[in-house]
Amino acid sequence: MDKDFLINLTIAIVLVLTQVLICNHIFIFNVAMAFVFIYVIIRMPMDMKTDALLPWAFVCGLLVDMFSDTPGVNSLACTVLAMVKRPCMYAYVPRDDRTKSITPSIKELGFAIYGKYLLTMSAIYCFLAFTIEYFNFADIKEIVIMTVSSAVLTFLVILGVDSLIVSNEKRL
Repeated sequence: MDKDFLINLTIAIVLVLTQVLICNHIFIFNVAMAFVFIYVIIRMPMDMKTDALLPWAFVCGLLVDMFSDTPGVNSLACTVLAMVKRPCMYAYVPRDDRTKSITPSIKELGFAIYGKYLLTMSAIYCFLAFTIEYFNFADIKEIVIMTVSSAVLTFLVILGVDSLIVSNEKRL
């Protein structure tokens, strides 16, 4: 097996378990929840084709759904997130040969570009998850508040996770 595949699989397993066992039980002020497992989708290399990324995203979302009593919410939101990953990245980075093979991280992109990319992806995921969960726009104010607060919390937590993973990769 490929070394990168094993690293990504290990990261996916650890983050899904962290989401299910810890993050799903922490709901700050009843409006903010960290979705740390979406880092699996965000971190996948840009040269990975979308049709190869979709099963990863779907399975990660499905595993979280199975243990979170949210049938289909996370799997649908993760699948859509995998589909918008490439256009979202290329909105902030020029599309050339150098950027086709990068793995999105603070180290590769710098804080400004990575921060915009990460915040956008977090906001998209949170909006999709809360909109699908509520399934109507009658509570649009609550959806917006939960989306913004959860996106910011997810952004901050994933920045921490990214800095840990990147510093551990330097040691290997």
